This record gives sequence, C-alpha cells and structure tokens, in this order.
Amino acid sequence: MKLKVIIHEAEEGGYWAEVPSIPGCVTQGDTFDELLSNFYEVVEGCLAVDMENFIVTEKDRVMEIAV
Repeated sequence: MKLKVIIHEAEEGGYWAEVPSIPGCVTQGDTFDELLSNFYEVVEGCLAVDMENFIVTEKDRVMEIAV
C-alpha cells in the first residue's frame, strides 16, 4: 500500500505529518527520522480494527489482505 503524506516543519521546531486519505491520522517528531518512526506506528494504529466490536458467526470469514 502506498500513502501520500504531507510533512510540515513545525513552528516550534521538528516536524509533523498528516495522511489526507485517513482523517485524523497525524504524528510528529523532533527529527525527521523520529517522525518517520512515529509515522509507521500511527498509520498502523489508524488502520487497525478491534475485532471485539464485531459479531462473527460460524458462516463468516475473517481475512487479512495486503493492498
């Protein structure tokens, strides 16, 4: 999966980034490397789904796919 990310220089120093295709998916870092490290974690968190909130019956299938 490829995502477009907008990286901003923060006024107080450091960087912050947002993913326009995932509303609310933002992160920050004091350095560019820290920003990238944080970015992978925040995207994973934004895309994660808590399966406990869904009712799955014996006829249903749960799959993970890579896009």
